[in-house]
Amino acid sequence: MVTPPLFYILLALRDGERHGYEILKDVQAGSLGKIRLGPATLYTSLKRLLDAGFVQEVAGPRGSDSRRRYYRLTSGGRNRARSVRGGGRLLARRASEGGRHPSLARRAIGATPA
Repeated sequence: MVTPPLFYILLALRDGERHGYEILKDVQAGSLGKIRLGPATLYTSLKRLLDAGFVQEVAGPRGSDSRRRYYRLTSGGRNRARSVRGGGRLLARRASEGGRHPSLARRAIGATPA
């Protein structure tokens, strides 16, 4: 089952590269504080997006802390982020209310039903 955190991580990365802490903050802000990810949930979710080919790990900017891991959308992830904008509004509302809409979430990131 695809969860709202995946949706918000995808949206957090649509504007460029981010490291984990930035993604956490963007997810919290984008969900109006309803979704608060811990590191384990964040990195498990990022792994799922990496495995699906929507996100890739990249080198950070010169002089950045070498311990930070940076991520960006792939072209497939960018296409999904664009498709999420319209159809994902319902998912965004449901996620911010603490609910889920699995079929819409699956379509939003291109996953197949479980």
